[in-house]
Amino acid sequence: MSVDRFSLSAEEYLGQSHVLTYLEDAVSQLLEYKEEHSKIGIARFLADYFTSVKHGSHILFREFSFVQATPYNRASFIRMFWQCFRQIGKNGDLLTVLEYHSLLQLICPDFPLDLAQKAARIILMDDAMDCPMSFVDFLYAFQIQFYYCEFLGSIGIVYQDLHMGKNPNTVIVPTSSIEQCQSPTSETPTQEGVDAAHFYDCLETLCDRYRYNHPSTLSLKQILNKVKRVTFFGFLMAIVKHEGINGTLGIVPNKLEVFTDSEMDQELEKFIDQLLNTPATSRPTHKEPTRKTTHRKTITHRKKVNVESDGSTEETDSSEN
Repeated sequence: MSVDRFSLSAEEYLGQSHVLTYLEDAVSQLLEYKEEHSKIGIARFLADYFTSVKHGSHILFREFSFVQATPYNRASFIRMFWQCFRQIGKNGDLLTVLEYHSLLQLICPDFPLDLAQKAARIILMDDAMDCPMSFVDFLYAFQIQFYYCEFLGSIGIVYQDLHMGKNPNTVIVPTSSIEQCQSPTSETPTQEGVDAAHFYDCLETLCDRYRYNHPSTLSLKQILNKVKRVTFFGFLMAIVKHEGINGTLGIVPNKLEVFTDSEMDQELEKFIDQLLNTPATSRPTHKEPTRKTTHRKTITHRKKVNVESDGSTEETDSSEN
């Protein structure tokens, strides 16, 4: 990958790495909140900004237009979704697409429902869209749908053309808006599918001239070589389950390790240890104020008795004894 980087021109490298996207966003954030950032200085702000980009936390609570702007932002969002809500899967809870969309909106308030529904359609296929799904199923379907959204929209057009007997070898210009990506719906008669070999030939031609991210043609060939005919959603499900594609993305771990996050688990263990050790260390502190409070009450009681007494010291003496 480094060899390719050095073989690119400056303009090509900036375009592929999206460096200008982050520089423009950093300046925009600096100008928008200049009163707050003026206290810490521009250099400190830029250092904090690009540190957050490096750690992938820069997409938290940002608008969807920024979240979907670069492949790195999309990968960071998917990883953040997994880290924040993996406990749902660990507990075995099943949620509907609307509930998963609510979770997505906790990270990105204006995240579109349409993308969550498309991810759910890959899993549910002909089932009703309100059927509950496991976290693992939704996570991997959402990963493919969000990261490769433009590509899935383009192969949806190829599939429809093949299914209707049209020539699919026309130039497909992918939309730059992720919300405009279209996929065949359940109303399209796709149950019988299309010829898998012909479908792959069309996809190979598409990938050769495609400017957006897409799975490797080798992985697509491995999927389509296993069957003679394929339906659109059956093909998408095969992509979702393909370990090679998931491994190449490197966003979330494989299904055997999806509920494990060593760094986060270590932080949780430290936090739990602190909670367990806190009561033992704080017991003397709690006892001391109690003794002082009791002592004050005793003094107050004695003074009150002395004031109300008629001069005799019997009550005082008896209390002291």
